[in-house]
Amino acid sequence: MSIEFTVAIPTYNGANRLPELLDKLHNQVNTENFQWEIIVVDNNSTDNTAQIVQEYQVNWQKPYPLKYAFEPQQGAAFARKHAVQEAQGDLIGFLDDDNYPNLNWVATAYSFGHKYLQAGAYASQIHPLWEVEPPENFQRIAAFLAITERGNLPLLYQPEKKLLPPSAGLVIRRKAWLESIPNRFILTGRTTENMVTSEDLEMLSYIQKSGWEIWYNPEMEIFHKISASRLTRGYLIPFFRGIGLSRFVTRMINVQPCLRPIVLLAYLLNDVRKIIWHLVKYKTKVQTDLVAACEMQLFVSSLISPVYLWQKGYFHK
Repeated sequence: MSIEFTVAIPTYNGANRLPELLDKLHNQVNTENFQWEIIVVDNNSTDNTAQIVQEYQVNWQKPYPLKYAFEPQQGAAFARKHAVQEAQGDLIGFLDDDNYPNLNWVATAYSFGHKYLQAGAYASQIHPLWEVEPPENFQRIAAFLAITERGNLPLLYQPEKKLLPPSAGLVIRRKAWLESIPNRFILTGRTTENMVTSEDLEMLSYIQKSGWEIWYNPEMEIFHKISASRLTRGYLIPFFRGIGLSRFVTRMINVQPCLRPIVLLAYLLNDVRKIIWHLVKYKTKVQTDLVAACEMQLFVSSLISPVYLWQKGYFHK
């Protein structure tokens, strides 16, 4: 039997996080009726990520192999592209190194892909594992940290809703990737030298544009460990700045070129409206309330996104 499902784990300096994830994958249930594999894609780590994987490989003793690949070009988009090149499965499930799936995640993901054949990609239900409790009003922005709890029934993401899931716990059909994804991305993922993010939304936008369906499957449950450092102002403000600065790309992929000036103007006017309303509603809290500050950063960065990306040469890559 050939391999039908691949679990791909892009990781950067994930040595401390990988063991718990690999333990979860080592103990997956109900996978006896199909062949699958695991690939850890080391995205140029400087810690002992490679050594951790090697230690697990020595004692793996499972019918589904644990493989290691190295991607020297920094950025989540490059790691995912490498994973697709290495993967043998027709379905490729992506887990971040801080995503811990239920023990039936692989089996459930495999079954969904064979039931929904027009699904080019489908996402998991993602619950948070907070290291510390977030602020009371954090629910307003929680979805940006890949927390996805959209009910207990499968949900089709409609293109007109302008809403797509995160890449954590996402399964992509190889055929959809090969038919839809260009060889070069505009957005490649956050690095120490690049704050712009949303490379996963660019990827999914191309898949949706090509006519493939994108689904949410609540039976694929994972738990996302969120460290205390990710709830600090020092992390969140640059994080939301990066999301906002990417917005021009993700907004325009599905817009016909002749309509882009009009659509861009509409988006800019709406961004201005959001900024004004936010100032009226929260006043000085925009500076003191972390959630309100994050929202304001998102609105302002979205407004300047076209100019920023043009100045930084993103459209010439």
